[in-house]
This record gives sequence, C-alpha cells and structure tokens, in this order.
Amino acid sequence: MSEQGDYKKVWQNCLKFIADNITSDSYNTWFGPTKAVALRDDTLYLEVPSPAYPEFLDEHFADLLRSALRKEIGPTAKLEYMAIVDNSASTPDQRGAIVLPSQSASPSTQTPTEREIKNPFIIPGIRTPRVDPQLNPEYSFGNFVEGPCNRLLRAAGEALAKERGKCTYSPLFIFGGSGLGKTHLAQAIGLEAKRSFPNKTVLYVNAARFQTQFVDARLNNDFNDFLHFYQTIDVLILDDVQEFSGKEKTQEAYFHIFNHLQQEGRQLVLTSDQAPSNLSGIQERLLSRFKWGLQGELHTPDLATRISILRHKTRKDGIVVPEEVLVHLAENITNNIRELEGALVSLIAQSTLGNREINMELALEMVETMVKSPSKEITLELISSTVCDYFRLPEGALRDNSRKHEIAQARQIAFYIARELTEHSLANIGSVIGLRDHSTVNHSCNVVKDRMLTDRGYKKDVASIMKILQTE
Repeated sequence: MSEQGDYKKVWQNCLKFIADNITSDSYNTWFGPTKAVALRDDTLYLEVPSPAYPEFLDEHFADLLRSALRKEIGPTAKLEYMAIVDNSASTPDQRGAIVLPSQSASPSTQTPTEREIKNPFIIPGIRTPRVDPQLNPEYSFGNFVEGPCNRLLRAAGEALAKERGKCTYSPLFIFGGSGLGKTHLAQAIGLEAKRSFPNKTVLYVNAARFQTQFVDARLNNDFNDFLHFYQTIDVLILDDVQEFSGKEKTQEAYFHIFNHLQQEGRQLVLTSDQAPSNLSGIQERLLSRFKWGLQGELHTPDLATRISILRHKTRKDGIVVPEEVLVHLAENITNNIRELEGALVSLIAQSTLGNREINMELALEMVETMVKSPSKEITLELISSTVCDYFRLPEGALRDNSRKHEIAQARQIAFYIARELTEHSLANIGSVIGLRDHSTVNHSCNVVKDRMLTDRGYKKDVASIMKILQTE
C-alpha cells in the first residue's frame, strides 16, 4: 500500500497502466487534464476540469480505474473526483467531490454538480443541453429538387436522417462547387433527422463559426466545456470544412470531437468545396477520417434539372411565369443553382418595380444585361496559352520543371486565374497547367493574392490577362 504523501506517484503509476489499455486519443482527451490532489484513507482525490468528466468516466472507464487503483493502493481503494466549481477553492473539501463507483459506492450515489456545461450558442445549457439545431426550415428535402447531379447524395442523406444509427456511412462527406446545394442538402438531413428523432440533439454549424467559438473558449478558459458540449451532439453537421485549412489548433479540437462522436455511434455530416483528397492545410489524420464513410460530389445541374428548380420556386412562391421564360433562363444560366434562382428573383423584381409583364421580351433584356455569359469557353488549356502569350513565353513553358523567375511567376498567375474563372478542382488545375499538386496551386494562389495588394503593376498584369480571357 502506498503512503499518504505519495498520491502523485500513485496516480502517475495508474496513468501508465491506463495508457497501456486504451487508445492514445482517449487517454489524451480524458486523462491528460486530470490531477491527483490528495490520498486519504485509501481514497485518491482527483481533480478534473469539468463536471462532465465523472459521468463519462463512470460509464466508460470505471473498471479500468478500479483495477489501476487496487493495483497501487490495495483492495479497499476508492476514488473521488473533484469537479471544480469555484476556482478559488484550494482544498479537495472545498471543491465538492463526486464519488465514482467503487467497492463501496455505486453510480446512483453521484450527486449533481452546481455548474452546467457552457453552450457556445448562448442558450442556457444543462447536462444534456437544449440545443437550437441552427437549421433553416426552407432548406428541407421538400424544397430540394432532385436530378442526376444530386440523386445519389439525396438518397444517402434521406436514408441517413430516417435511419440514424443504422447507416454504415458515417461520416457523410458532401463536396462540390459553390452554389450547387451543399448547405441545402446538409440542412435537409438535419431537419429530417430532427423530425424523425425529436429527442436527439441535432446541430448545424459552419466551420467559420466553429472556429470563432473555439477561439473564444480558449480565451475564456472554457475549452473543456466547448469540447464536451460538442461531444453531446447526436447528429453534427459541419459546413465548409475547407475553412479549417491551416488552423492547427481548431483541427485538433475537431479531431477529438470527431473521434468521440464516431466511437459513440453518432452521425457526422461534412461539406466542402473539395474532395478530401484535394483539401490542403488539413491534418492527414483528419483527412483519413473524412474518407471513412461515404464521399459524394454535387455536380452542376443539367438543363432539365435547372428547369425543374425554376418551376418549383415559382410554384412555391405562387408566381406565374411562362414556361418559355423559365426555359430561356435555364438555357443561359448554367453555372450554379444560386445564380439561377437569383436570376429568377431579379426577373420578378424588374417586373414588379417596372410594372411590366413577365414575358420573353423582359427575359431577353434581363439575361443580356445581368448574366455574364462568356462568348467562348475558358478552358485550362486556354488560360495556359494566354498567359504564355502575354509574358512572351514558349507554348507549354508552364509545364516545364524550370525554376526561372519569369516562368514560375507566370505559372502562379495561371493557377490563380484558373481558380477564379473556372470550376475545376485545385488538383485538376495543377495537373493540366503546370504538372503540380493541389497544395502548390493553393500556395500559388495565396502568393498572387498577397502580391496584388502591394504591387500595382503586377495587379494590372493579372487583370489584363483575365480581361483577354473574358472577351472575344
């Protein structure tokens, strides 16, 4: 049996035993922040940073803890948690102990804590927080028009939402270009999951807001509450995960949340403008987890789907628009759904404000003045050729391994223009224009963007090339 003054050594030996029997991620998350504070009458007092710890450790690690303590202290060993309520308290007796199950205690003897998990969405929290799912009712499956561009992902999303816990593809990773419906589909999954399972906690959050909450939690010493809040979610939807690029600490936090939810059989949905294999600035261990479930791409809708989208919107809004007008809009606005619906809204606004009938004449005028339709397709090959011509470089120079300044600079500009004027992935841009990988393309684009802020001549060159590409 260990001496009373050896509590630190006792706990260190326990931690070694525990570390040998669980994964490193679980160990770092749940045992890393613990601290032994006293050993009295075969009872080890352990300080933890949040009231959420005792309940979780009781459920998942009670047997392991009991074995470790009995190995170090003896068969009568007990453990009491000190969940900090008042940071000014300095002794175990002042901190409000929560008794873990042991030979003389059972889970039913646990007493409630005075402190609640802080909800980063500014809604009063409780041990199982009441969470506003942050979902827009307009983004339902009923308002999501199906077509060949999205049929697979829509079916997967509906199955996931209606049979939560039975689907085998978690996480669901949705990717595609801007304006193709990623957010709508992700929120539709959340709405259907909440409808099918009212008692489950569903939450939608975009990556930028998650990042802001994470930074605030660290500044306010609320990180553990932030972590445990997200670990209570049953269906977590994270939008625009590419925004995590380069944010190592945020990725670390999400990694622990992801692992916990996945191990608990919860559902994860993510969206991104790139496939996991093309994301840059994201830790490899996160990328590998993004690939565990189902990955699916939303494509640009075909003509029939575009017409169906316009029909659905006019019916929903109770507006009568001639079929030939809808077809004209769908034929001329092809980039993405957001632009298509925006054009319809503009058409209706012009009709209302100008007191004009919605007809082909008005549609022709609107398309001519508002829709930017290049007279020629801007291909990656055309961009490469135009950049070479502008800087008087040999055709194909951008694909050479030369490190000459003028070629490297031209290649970076070509990468930047391709990202701005086309919907191609970074990987495809790099492969076609310069035989480079997606991370090099992303870095080049950032270099060009930064230099344009300070070099007027350089900015003028980039603008001139883009103007050449966008005109006859």
